[in-house]
Amino acid sequence: MPKTDPLASYKAKRNFAATPEPQAGGQPNPAARAFVIQKHWARQLHYDFRLELDGSMKSWAVPKGPSLDPAVKRMAVQVEDHPLSYNRFEGEIPPKQYGAGRVIIWDHGVWTPLGDPQAGYRDGHLKFELAGHKLAGRWVLVRMKAKGEKQRPWLLIKEADEHARPAAEYSVVDALPGSVASLPPGGQASAAPTKGKAGTQHAAPAGRTQQPGAAAGGIPAAAVKAALPATLEPQLATLSDSVPGAPDAWRYEIKFDGYRMLVRIEGADIRLYTRNGHDWSAKLPSVVHALAQLDIASAWLDGEIVLLDSAGKPDFQALQGAFDQARTEEIVLYLFDVPFYGGYDVRDAPLVERQQLLAALLEKQTSPSLRLSEAFEGTPQQVRESACRLGLEGVIGKRKTARYRSRRSPDWIKLKCAQRQEFVVGGYTDPNGSRPGIGALLVGVYDREGKLHYSGKVGTGFDQRTLRELKKKLTPLARATRPFVVKTDNDSGAHWVNPRLVAEVSFGEWTAAGRLRHAVFKGLRADKPPTLIVREQSIQGAVAPEPKPGDALKVAVSHPERVVDASTGTTKLQIVAFYARVAPLMMSHLKDRPVSLVRAPAGLTGQLFFQKHLDASPVAGIRALDPSLDPGHAPLLEVAKGVGLQAAAQMNVLEFHTWNARSDNIAKPDRMTFDLDPGEGVAWCRVQEAAQVVQAFLAELGLVSFLKTSGGKGLHIVVPIKRRYDWDTVKAFSHAIVRHLAETVPARFAAKSGPRNRVGKVFIDYLRNGFGATTVAAWSVRARAGLGISVPLGWNELDLLEGGTHWTLANIHTRLEIGNAPWHDYAGSAQALTPAMKRLGFERTPSQ
Repeated sequence: MPKTDPLASYKAKRNFAATPEPQAGGQPNPAARAFVIQKHWARQLHYDFRLELDGSMKSWAVPKGPSLDPAVKRMAVQVEDHPLSYNRFEGEIPPKQYGAGRVIIWDHGVWTPLGDPQAGYRDGHLKFELAGHKLAGRWVLVRMKAKGEKQRPWLLIKEADEHARPAAEYSVVDALPGSVASLPPGGQASAAPTKGKAGTQHAAPAGRTQQPGAAAGGIPAAAVKAALPATLEPQLATLSDSVPGAPDAWRYEIKFDGYRMLVRIEGADIRLYTRNGHDWSAKLPSVVHALAQLDIASAWLDGEIVLLDSAGKPDFQALQGAFDQARTEEIVLYLFDVPFYGGYDVRDAPLVERQQLLAALLEKQTSPSLRLSEAFEGTPQQVRESACRLGLEGVIGKRKTARYRSRRSPDWIKLKCAQRQEFVVGGYTDPNGSRPGIGALLVGVYDREGKLHYSGKVGTGFDQRTLRELKKKLTPLARATRPFVVKTDNDSGAHWVNPRLVAEVSFGEWTAAGRLRHAVFKGLRADKPPTLIVREQSIQGAVAPEPKPGDALKVAVSHPERVVDASTGTTKLQIVAFYARVAPLMMSHLKDRPVSLVRAPAGLTGQLFFQKHLDASPVAGIRALDPSLDPGHAPLLEVAKGVGLQAAAQMNVLEFHTWNARSDNIAKPDRMTFDLDPGEGVAWCRVQEAAQVVQAFLAELGLVSFLKTSGGKGLHIVVPIKRRYDWDTVKAFSHAIVRHLAETVPARFAAKSGPRNRVGKVFIDYLRNGFGATTVAAWSVRARAGLGISVPLGWNELDLLEGGTHWTLANIHTRLEIGNAPWHDYAGSAQALTPAMKRLGFERTPSQ
């Protein structure tokens, strides 16, 4: 009987005249069996895990990639055997070919079976050790029970040893995303950071060479060919009041005390632009000359110019003085990003890959005018403390996996040593005694309506030359009237000026009245327009510790491989695992509330079922509520424990919706909800504006409100209230609010549902406030293509959103550190509705 070709299936699926994949070949080595993990951007990004056995590479597709946490069981779907020569394949599988997409060698090395490998593979319990550049130690592949699947599902599990790491602390696929093709295969130490003496973090030497071709200036795998744009907006950092709880996911750089600068290189044409688009190339000839020495034909580079003092620290006042005196030859440009390079748009590549590319581009340059912004070593706390001791302004934290986005983003955070921001100069006072020039600057910030609000006076931080220079610049700006909307503390002796100058100021704190304490002048900024200067808000608890994941599933999952969302390839097991992980965050939004469930037994393409009542079958973690709460029906449901989320997901539940009341007093709502639902033709910026208007109007009524994404098209605004009114009253009052907004701004808002009523408008849905009505809970998946997730956020994050589906199942891991922090004071914010009703002129009718 002829021997069966183990590669028959592999060959049948491919046209080797069109694909660069090898048809066969490779020499087996039983004494040092090879393993390879290839990162594959096919229809859905996944990782192909391959082990050399019996003359071919046994292969599994691992959607999420390996995890170093023994509690995390990664789905591994067995696919056809591949030839041994496939271990060296890295490249592009052409469109319309099987597996079309980019492939890189994410890790490779040798594997050693623990026991008989043939028997382990045959019996579905294969234990082994890996020695690669990223993975090391003991692992096991466990085959799950087959139920007619075309592709056999296994689980890839890390065993507990010295190489294991908790998932909440470290993700190897996020921290080390690049190729190791340039590294020799063979046993190496794991590149995952490990604990050294005194708790410091160290990385194995291989950890610095993970990016594809970076040493030779190679292009990251996620880059796409693109023409060099004429302009570029920079990515901006968000002020944070705490350091991240997952230190390995971030890198830290100096927060330079200078001017942000974007560099455009196209052949011999080199331009330097400020963040608001001013061309400063002529002002910085030494920097332009240094850039011209680089071997770069086309690029956008991102950085900051500084002037260093004798101790090597950035000196902002000296930098300003250098421009005033046209002596800029000692200015240094620190570069920290490369959004475009060599005919490619690199913005979608992870930060660490862009950094590696930039380091390669600057590796051989020797000009003192050009430097690479290096990362700090140590924990986040140590980094900030060291920066503050050195007298630096602070540090910038950047998520290693972050893409480059031309907007302010929580993927870049500012950790300052002292409070510091820009203010608009609206006036000044006379000097006392022998002091020249001016006494103090009177400064303020703009609000969203373009009104300038007084923030206080700045009377220290000047030398005599600066005082004289300020007087020269302020005198031509004189005006007769106060530019601030309210009186200042110095109106009687103030000299008012047109608000054209921007001052950088450090200060101790804001008072309750919105005034600065201990303000110190740092310099004038010429790179920021005054109209964009607002009070900078930190994201409270922006980087709170990530919750301990409940990744160890507590329920048996039937048909784990079943695809729920064909557009992303998401499986049922991934949904169950998500709810296991997010349970610590989600339970505070579900506890004691009736919940309704949206089930999708056949996935998103099948029929969806809405379930409000408990059937006869008990479900772990879900309890029946008192039947009297909804007379005439089966008992309402409550998710009483975190395991209930897993159990419900095992029953094919995707969405969890909650009532606006708690079960201990079902007749009295404890919140109002407004669902902002955009009609056809409404741009996202209009939805953001609508949310701002609703928040402002609620504030006029004396009501504090909270914001979350819907996970769909719009936004949810939630108002916590004291339980004093019944459902009809609360619903009628919410309707009155919506009706008032629609009558006041009819071009923007609709108070009636129905597609025809809201074309070009935002419908504010108040119907969520009736008895039995529900709203999707925070952290719930949405049963829509792409699997958006409803996420709580702070009002200061509204401008950062790209849509109601800003977070999805694919990227939600980037938000778990922040968790419920933006709603940290929700529980203590319940407010009485009576004063708000009086302000609106709302009168209850007898039926209410």
